[in-house]
Amino acid sequence: MSDLVIETSGLRKEFRSRRGGLRVAVDDLDLAVPVGGVHGFLGPNGSGKTTTIRMLLGLAGATAGTMRLFGTAVPAHLPDVAGRVGAVVESPKFAPHFTGRQNLSLLARTIGAGTDRVDAALETVRLTGRDRDRYKSYSLGMKQRLAIAATLLKDPDLLILDEPTNGLDPAGIREIRDTIRDLGASGVTVLLSSHILAEVQQVCTSATIIGNGRMLASGTVEELLATSGTTYRVGVGDPAAAQHHLEAAGFAVSADEHGLVVDGSRPADEITRTLAAHDLWVTELTPLRVDLETFFLDLTRDETLGAAR
Repeated sequence: MSDLVIETSGLRKEFRSRRGGLRVAVDDLDLAVPVGGVHGFLGPNGSGKTTTIRMLLGLAGATAGTMRLFGTAVPAHLPDVAGRVGAVVESPKFAPHFTGRQNLSLLARTIGAGTDRVDAALETVRLTGRDRDRYKSYSLGMKQRLAIAATLLKDPDLLILDEPTNGLDPAGIREIRDTIRDLGASGVTVLLSSHILAEVQQVCTSATIIGNGRMLASGTVEELLATSGTTYRVGVGDPAAAQHHLEAAGFAVSADEHGLVVDGSRPADEITRTLAAHDLWVTELTPLRVDLETFFLDLTRDETLGAAR
């Protein structure tokens, strides 16, 4: 049995533009999403995230390549695994004058799910207590959480969320983030498509970053950030002199309002020894690591974006 929930190989999607030219939305994409936790599917708007998701769900055809869900080839055998997959890809349609519970109960009856599944879904997305309010009175964040609840009625093993925090205020973003974190911890595998990196880093255990339809990096969040290396914040009484001597010793050094930032490709004790040799004494030596957003921006800076999303 495969330990990958989602697997694509050489996945490609081409579109013909109105002028007859060829646009490549997804370009030879190898995507591997492991079982369990939250996997970020990250890229700027227009990088091919939604197109990839639509192909996985059988909503768009691939030009080339293969796709598997739970080790099963899709879309050829999608009906065999569809019951294990929940997805929020587009704005959901709910009856505005029905309550949240009524909307879910109606959906539950169509798939043969019982009241217990409705109760569990509402509890998971933290709408218990507001479930008898009309849908039209819900905030955007509550509407998005109800959409997630709808996908949970069939108790899926994989949940695919495409930009679930788009248009939400900070409170709504926090609500969705907490819901996603809880789902990942409960054993559901979550594929989270987003371009809001500061939020993603707080919930994801692994991530794939794409640009212009191509994979740029993939791995656990810790692995991705480790590839950026470490820099050090250096505090010293005479920053100008310290920078001069460190650069003379071959260190890459920059200065900001907080002091010196020194490249960490060499051991930290070499920094202190270099400065001590010139009677400059270190008052601070703090390792600094980039966050996911900085890593992402550095990685995609030279990408030419704008492929069909």
